[in-house]
Amino acid sequence: MSVLNSSVIIHPPGFYIVGFEKFPYVSLYIIFLAFVYVVTVVFNILLIFIIARNHSLHSPKFVAVINLAVVDVLLNTTIIPSMIKVFLFKDNFISFNLCLVQMYCYYAFASMESYALAILAYDRLIAICLPLRQNLFNTVEIMSGTIAVFWIFSLARIAYSTGIMTQLSFCKSVRVYSYFCDYAPVFRLACNDYTLQWSAASASSTVNLVAPFSFILLSYASILVTVFRMKSVSNRMKALATCVEHVILCAIFFIPIFSIFIVGLFLGSMDPDQRVLSLSLASCIPPSINPIVYSLKTKEIKTRALALIKKMKISP
Repeated sequence: MSVLNSSVIIHPPGFYIVGFEKFPYVSLYIIFLAFVYVVTVVFNILLIFIIARNHSLHSPKFVAVINLAVVDVLLNTTIIPSMIKVFLFKDNFISFNLCLVQMYCYYAFASMESYALAILAYDRLIAICLPLRQNLFNTVEIMSGTIAVFWIFSLARIAYSTGIMTQLSFCKSVRVYSYFCDYAPVFRLACNDYTLQWSAASASSTVNLVAPFSFILLSYASILVTVFRMKSVSNRMKALATCVEHVILCAIFFIPIFSIFIVGLFLGSMDPDQRVLSLSLASCIPPSINPIVYSLKTKEIKTRALALIKKMKISP
């Protein structure tokens, strides 16, 4: 009886991650990502510390900023240490169960990255469009509850998507051409029908990217309408200035990802190494830039960060 018609599910011991086969400077690239990881961890933890220590920053906006910082650290922790092991130390085997764990963690935290940006857009929407009703629609409790709901939703939905991978049989290649145990490259290796997994991947792209991005665009359309109704030019500039850091973060996260998909859609398939390089950069760079942008562009955080640095200089 052939595997295609058999009810027996065959799981291999594991998979081999084989991205960057023709990329000449992969070791230098991974060393660069190691630096990116250090920056991600140090600056995000510093950002969390500054917000946690200052009660004046315990507002809905900064609760959302802490959420983004936590997601940033978890996302890069899921990917970069594994890439160092695979591409720098040439240990590219990953067991089947560990593959599913990495797959689950990456997509759970990556989806939370886009949701976290949408949550920050909600904060700006209420603050600018409904300033007199902030205590009704956007308190610390409401923001914390909203974040908790998105975490539960993301973790549960990705658990289903990852769980159905166990229904696939792998009787041919176990070489995953990506920079980690990626969902689509893995299910395409299956020798039985993977229509369900393909549908789950398509739905995830819509829920994780298109829905949050659409909400962000609608939020800023409403913000712009409200801002241009203001009579005072100085009030307009102040309102828009509070959105600058968030707009930068959204651009850093969404533009590279959508660009990769658009290039693949209209120009045909990308070179495999270029695709892996582009996707890994799009995944790893934003978490390291987010805390820097917030530290430099947010007056409250920048002031307290400088005060902390001065205090550390005086202490010795």
